[in-house]
Amino acid sequence: MKFLLLLAVVLVVIWFLRGGARRPDEAGREQAARRAAPPAPSAPQDMVECPVCHVHLPRADALPGPGGQLYCCAEHRLRGEG
Repeated sequence: MKFLLLLAVVLVVIWFLRGGARRPDEAGREQAARRAAPPAPSAPQDMVECPVCHVHLPRADALPGPGGQLYCCAEHRLRGEG
């Protein structure tokens, strides 16, 4: 029984020495805050409207159709051609 108690004490001491009960210092908190911070917003994008469903979407995501029209999906592009 004494051996188990001694082993438990030694393990607790080793745990403390390795940093098990250590609180993060200021630098560690700053790093965690930087990781948790949301990314900086990107530049605004030009928005276009689908002529079929009237959904607004970024020009980069739109699909070009006949006559320079921009569509939200291939189905609406086909529907708009007819």
